[in-house]
Amino acid sequence: MIRTKKRLGDLLIEAGLITEDQLQAALAQKAPRQRLGEALVQRGTITEHQLIEVLEVQLGIPHISLFSYPFDKKLFNLVSKEMARRHLVIPLKKDGDKLFIAMSDPLDFLAIDDLRLSTGFQIEAAIATRDDIVRAINKYYNTDDALEEFLGDLPSKDVASEVDVTDIDSPIVRLVNMLLSNAASQKASDIHIDPQETKVVVRYRIDGVLRVERVLPKSMQNVLAARIKIMANLDITEYRIPQDGRIKVNLDFHPIDLRVSTLPTVFGEKIVMRLMDMGSTLNDLAKLGFNQLNFKRFNDMIEKPTGIVLITGPTGSGKSSTLYAALNRLNREEVNIITIEDPVEYQLEGINQIQVNQNVGMTFAAGLRSILRQDPNIVMVGEIRDKETVDVAIRASLTGHLVLSTLHTNDSLGTITRLVDMGVEPFMVASALSGVVAQRLVRKVCRDCAETVEPSKREIDIFQRRGIRIEKVPRGRGCSSCNMTGYKGRIALHEVLVINDELRRAIMDGETFQVLRDIAVKNRTIFLIDDGLLKIKQGLTTTEEVLRVAILE
Repeated sequence: MIRTKKRLGDLLIEAGLITEDQLQAALAQKAPRQRLGEALVQRGTITEHQLIEVLEVQLGIPHISLFSYPFDKKLFNLVSKEMARRHLVIPLKKDGDKLFIAMSDPLDFLAIDDLRLSTGFQIEAAIATRDDIVRAINKYYNTDDALEEFLGDLPSKDVASEVDVTDIDSPIVRLVNMLLSNAASQKASDIHIDPQETKVVVRYRIDGVLRVERVLPKSMQNVLAARIKIMANLDITEYRIPQDGRIKVNLDFHPIDLRVSTLPTVFGEKIVMRLMDMGSTLNDLAKLGFNQLNFKRFNDMIEKPTGIVLITGPTGSGKSSTLYAALNRLNREEVNIITIEDPVEYQLEGINQIQVNQNVGMTFAAGLRSILRQDPNIVMVGEIRDKETVDVAIRASLTGHLVLSTLHTNDSLGTITRLVDMGVEPFMVASALSGVVAQRLVRKVCRDCAETVEPSKREIDIFQRRGIRIEKVPRGRGCSSCNMTGYKGRIALHEVLVINDELRRAIMDGETFQVLRDIAVKNRTIFLIDDGLLKIKQGLTTTEEVLRVAILE
């Protein structure tokens, strides 16, 4: 292998993938022990595939896909799991005194020397993506046949007496850690543990779509539930009522917060764990996918000192992320921000967050009343669920506070109708409401296998109906980096409705939905379907994804 002194940043600039400014920004903002390539990929400046192509051409090191590679499992005894995870390497094959390994950073000569000394072989490196290697390590090193055999023989009647669910070396503890680690490495948002009549199914929600990760024997159900409940500080003896808890863990030196919910079903307790990534970049409003006009309008709304700004959409449409990003932008030393949430999802420094507790009478409305006596500038209400909460929120906005909240409606204009239906007087809605953001999440086309194709006749027709010309549409072929789905990551579609004087008059006069819509069109409101079509034109998502979440009128 040719050892070159040329630095990675210089290689990427030579290949025309990044500029000097982008390189300096990444170097300044990356974590102390983080590698430059990893930092650039994390920032979205380049994809891992582009990084690997540069290294492959410039260094003459082959690139390998691990998606369906025929691994020799005996080699996993040569390179320990700890070493594989520390250096992000995985052994591929052995040939005489040479050991071929896949690594994410072939310029890491310390790792190569470490492997040479620990294995006694000459090391030949190939490049693979970081995600590919992490997925392979989790899949092959974590396959613990003895663990499943041991737990599979358990009688299902008892919970904790058969297995020590607190011992760190216990098989069940290893299994739960493995499930969490796999979910984090695959960037899953939720883990579903579904008890069925004869088995327990573990599913991960990745990019909004559930897929089966593994099927466990029924006899593991009780010990699995007991272990998760102990981690979440729940009552392990209570399985007749739903329970909620939290788990904080460090996975690969990365803090992950898990929200745990249990629900009794006919076949036992269903457990859902929502993964909250504490190191997530979603605290930056500029990275949420707003187009320029919507971004400016939303910024103007939240910069106002008073009024209500509502974010609407179904469960799992990213409303909380947008709210937190807005709060992060408004979070300054001279501003008092108080939130009331159920539950508190992300803990933000410098913001006072209150947890709803129905058992002691701490409801949204009761908490909101108390907040108003705490001299707040900005109030965030997790969700408006009833007339009482909306009344207090409107009163707060009319007495000099900025109120941010969420509501479950289909679109931005439907929010006005919904508030009136909840019993709020139209003149109160018109006076208090500053604006509404309707939001949906769609899957992004994988950047590594994206290609442009001719649009179908139906696609051309859809674009023409909305007054947009289209020549090419994006598609993902499917590659190892996106698990052959053609999609990787998600992006938000937004519909930002600004309540101006004309709309206020129409609301006070009790005008019909159609009249309100005509005014919104006149004000150049970008509807969900239009934002989706513009994102297709930018090559970010597909027509199928947009039509899955937005209605074509």
